[in-house]
Amino acid sequence: MSSPTIATDAQLARWERFRAGRNAALAADHGWLTLTSFQWLEEKPSDVEFVPGLWSTDGTTAFLSASAEDGLTFVETGNTVEGTISAVLHDEESLMWVQYGGADGKQVVVELAMRADKYAIRTRDNGSPVLTEFRSVPTYDYNPDWVIEGRFEAYAEPQDVPIGTANPLVDGVHRSVGEVVFRVPGVPHEIRLHAEEEKLGALNVTFHDETNGDTTDEWRKVFIPRPRPDGSVVIDFNRTINYPSAFTPYGTCPMPVRGNSIDVRVEAGEKLPQD
Repeated sequence: MSSPTIATDAQLARWERFRAGRNAALAADHGWLTLTSFQWLEEKPSDVEFVPGLWSTDGTTAFLSASAEDGLTFVETGNTVEGTISAVLHDEESLMWVQYGGADGKQVVVELAMRADKYAIRTRDNGSPVLTEFRSVPTYDYNPDWVIEGRFEAYAEPQDVPIGTANPLVDGVHRSVGEVVFRVPGVPHEIRLHAEEEKLGALNVTFHDETNGDTTDEWRKVFIPRPRPDGSVVIDFNRTINYPSAFTPYGTCPMPVRGNSIDVRVEAGEKLPQD
């Protein structure tokens, strides 16, 4: 895009509030910047990296055997884990299950997860350098030309579309509720992107563009406020953000639906995180 429009003070103020909230959310205790491992559970009770106890699964239930000396406590109650405990999850569910370490015994939280119908654990360590050295996510400068009018064309019924994820061993499903349709300068045709529904009727669009692998991660997403009664939407690409997999190799974040691509450089929103 050439000759960018000058942003107003009000637009910049809203943008700065959005960025401050986004950076604060990323820096939360035991958030996405604290992931230090992703490990599948085996049938035989076994040691896992970084975590005390013996971990296993029979395919439907996850088990942890530990003694009081292991120093594990339940996240929810703070009670000591002693003996064998179990939990059952459905696919794509997670449970912040037990914790240990640090002066307060809460430095590391162990997340139990069901992915691809298999149990895994992820460790969330508040001492991770990814968190302790984090200041903010690099972004493009705010550009009002990347606030684009479009329309939403809803499907009669949601469509489940198979997709890949950031973990090659985990497949995903995108529940598409319709398509967001818009134009950008430099592209002679309309762009159509599958959208998922979020809370209160908002939309979530995951997409590729020509900046991927250069200044941005391999894919990003943008949230779109609820469509107006006539189906019109406003897509603010300045609010495009990274998935957690941009910051950590331990995410299972969804890839875009095949063809969810914008064939220009969307120089707006978050860039690749700094090393």
